Amino acid sequence: MNTLRLRRPHRLLAAAFAAALVLTACGDDNGDGPVADDEGSIAADHDLSGAEFTVGSKEFTEQLVLGEIARIALESAGASVNDQIGLAGTAIVREALLAGEIDLYWEYTGTGWITHLGETEPIPGSDEQYQAVADRDLEENDIRWLDPAPFDNTYAVAVHESAAEEFDLGQLSDLQGLLDENPDEATFCIASEFATRDDGLPGMEEHYDVSFPEANLVMLDEGAIYSEVADRSNCNLGEVFATDGRIAALDLVVLEDDREFFPVYNPSVTVREDVYEEHPEIGDLFGDIASRLDTEIMQELNARVDEGGEFPEEVAEDWLRSEGFIG
Repeated sequence: MNTLRLRRPHRLLAAAFAAALVLTACGDDNGDGPVADDEGSIAADHDLSGAEFTVGSKEFTEQLVLGEIARIALESAGASVNDQIGLAGTAIVREALLAGEIDLYWEYTGTGWITHLGETEPIPGSDEQYQAVADRDLEENDIRWLDPAPFDNTYAVAVHESAAEEFDLGQLSDLQGLLDENPDEATFCIASEFATRDDGLPGMEEHYDVSFPEANLVMLDEGAIYSEVADRSNCNLGEVFATDGRIAALDLVVLEDDREFFPVYNPSVTVREDVYEEHPEIGDLFGDIASRLDTEIMQELNARVDEGGEFPEEVAEDWLRSEGFIG
């Protein structure tokens, strides 16, 4: 049985939580979409027959792929799934989880610690950061973090390889030299969220003791930054996500975070504790899946969507099948 529901990734521009839910109601949110294959290790090892889940995600490529992986996995175990994949940005998806409008979605440990729990300093080390956010969020918000994947989708700063060579850029501490010696070339493409987050530009400038003139900052949608950095017409520097497949495809170079500013962003399925208590077997189900998602694999899956033009659900199903999770 084919699980694919070929629909383009969508962006919801809702200004409020309620509006976002209304806009996404036109999706497959009644659990009556195609159900994944009943073969493979998921069906053999997990039985969620009769269970119903609402799966959400944020709206960018990686989140769409991860959301589809979650949907297909749950359906393969026999569950009924209401689809809220591609709901909106971080704040709205998190609020949907807390409010019971969705049951689970993949979140990043750094985002949980900095954005949701209000901390300003990351915890060094992947395991330590995961445990800190998992313990706090469960205690304070009844949100359980399942076992994380090893890939780290941290913020990063990238340049085209030609710019790296021209300005001798290899690590973030080199930015001061660029600002001092070639200030007009220190143009920086960033998205609005990065411009205001403690784990984004303001924190990075403070941590590395640099300051970009306002005129050097070019505000763009997240997805447009990669090609702009490759083209070098508007900016030489760009904010990127470390697992984005376009980094390699466009010959971009990620500058080393040599003073360890950016938090670790390992993804974990976050689920309300009442849902987990009713279906604790989802811990093992998603733990098996998460353990296979390393940085190289996630870059490849993202590139298949962003560079290859494939649908997120197609990429998700193909990967689950290649790993033996579905038949």
